[in-house]
Amino acid sequence: QVQLVESGGGLVQAGGSLRLSCAPSERTFSTYAMAWFRQAPGKEREFVAAISPNRLNSYYADSVKGRFTISKDNDKNTVYLQMNSLKPEDTGKYYCAASSKNYGLVREGTYDYWGQGTQVTVSS
Repeated sequence: QVQLVESGGGLVQAGGSLRLSCAPSERTFSTYAMAWFRQAPGKEREFVAAISPNRLNSYYADSVKGRFTISKDNDKNTVYLQMNSLKPEDTGKYYCAASSKNYGLVREGTYDYWGQGTQVTVSS
């Protein structure tokens, strides 16, 4: 059972930056695809970004392209989400997810393991 622990959330003004981190407990982390999803109050959880196990491919929601960057450090066993030029509509709880698959990485159902989430609040 892979456990995922997110950190790095907080309160930031619009235009600011945050970096989220996710540390899986599984030592075979390098073989997993990783992703970030988010859920705003009263809305369904949505895809934000994903990265393939070998880090060669990354995927982004249109709403975050050019502002967010997902990266995966296999040596540190950590996945990051660098969020720049934050907007109030980026507010939500951000979840890290891991999958043993290497396809369908934008779909929530692809992921086997989920973290508890970290709150990101962007004030206007």
